[in-house]
Amino acid sequence: MAKRSAGLLIYRRSDGDLRVLLVHPGGPFWAKKDDGAWSIPKGLVGEDEDELTAAQRETEEELGIRVNGTFARLGDYRQPGGKIVSGWSVEATIDIDLAAIKSNSFTMEWPPRSGSLKEFPEVDRAGWFTLPEAEVKILKGQRPMLLDFARQQGAG
Repeated sequence: MAKRSAGLLIYRRSDGDLRVLLVHPGGPFWAKKDDGAWSIPKGLVGEDEDELTAAQRETEEELGIRVNGTFARLGDYRQPGGKIVSGWSVEATIDIDLAAIKSNSFTMEWPPRSGSLKEFPEVDRAGWFTLPEAEVKILKGQRPMLLDFARQQGAG
């Protein structure tokens, strides 16, 4: 059975444009990657865990803030590696200070085969993007989510 992740496509209206919040993965593999590397805040759904609950929990772990609001289901999106990502849109009801995001971390051997373990943030930065900008930044497997969001908002 395919692994399942769930996440939130957080948005706000700014200067008449819709902007979405994307996060950039931390760690050495992603350090020099930008276009096509960003994601919605998301993570694995626990066994017997409600997907929306998992999306809220993972977003809080990756941003360090709890996002509340009216959640609208976007759909399920199969990623190139086979994982299924379930997404919801939610309008930001608070001002999210991107400079103050506080992500959980992970540990990995770095440099490879060095025997040395190093800790990295799961998310090293976040940004607000217009839909055309987000389409360039987001991982290929999550692009259909942006199209569904635009349709949902009457913008596409």
